[in-house]
Amino acid sequence: MELSVYQIIVAVSLVMASYVLRALRLYDYFRGQIAANFRPCLALILQHNMLNNLLPMRMGEISFPILMARYYSLPPMRSIPVLFWFRLLDLHVLIAFALLAGGMFWLDFFTTMIALSLWMAVPYLCYRLRFKILERLSAIRDPRPAKGRFLALLYEAFTALPADDRTFWRSLLWTVVNWSAKVAVFTWLLLQFVDAPPSGAWMGVIGGDVTSVLPIHSVAGIGTYEGGVVAAMSLFRVPAISALPAAINLHLFILGVSVIGGAIGLFIRKSNKHGQATIAMD
Repeated sequence: MELSVYQIIVAVSLVMASYVLRALRLYDYFRGQIAANFRPCLALILQHNMLNNLLPMRMGEISFPILMARYYSLPPMRSIPVLFWFRLLDLHVLIAFALLAGGMFWLDFFTTMIALSLWMAVPYLCYRLRFKILERLSAIRDPRPAKGRFLALLYEAFTALPADDRTFWRSLLWTVVNWSAKVAVFTWLLLQFVDAPPSGAWMGVIGGDVTSVLPIHSVAGIGTYEGGVVAAMSLFRVPAISALPAAINLHLFILGVSVIGGAIGLFIRKSNKHGQATIAMD
């Protein structure tokens, strides 16, 4: 099935709206710590998203602390833990969406809601117990390199948690709203290219996005993204021969929108610089 120009414009607009929501999450998290102008924050997210989608093995994440230092003069020691917190939230919400799709397909509504509620409570429990957990982690000494690295990563994860309840709930809410919009649009797009149950397409989108969150990520996600989509849809008995072309089409759309967004981010940055220069002259 081919998409009409109108459908493409609507889909691109909705994905761009999800990028705006992601920028609002960052802007809201640093409320009072960064300049009041929202445009640099949006430009930063658009450029970071493009690099993240194009570069392999999570190398695009390196651009985040660099851009934060360039746009807002925030040191990496301040921005990297926040990025880590956002990525944990992203992964948590994606797993929650997977539980919802899988539960509604294989389990009954009541069991699905219980499992989903328990999973959604995990970040808050970690947040409430963070000081005790940090104290325990700092006291552990393990000579084994692999376990030592895991404990160090776990310690960094808990230090990245927000400092107050309001920031915690707002960042979680922004994440849920952002991913709800993004996954819904991508699910609709995927269903335009393959005959599959909506829950299977929903899970396919999540499977593809999980590959972009995890360290295993090829150049532009080529192959790994499609593999994630096909593997997730196979759980819903969607044959790979049907899922693969649909996954390729969806991936091409995502890469195209990412590049468009990156170009818009560069334009916003240049126009913002010009505006700042004009204000300074006045």
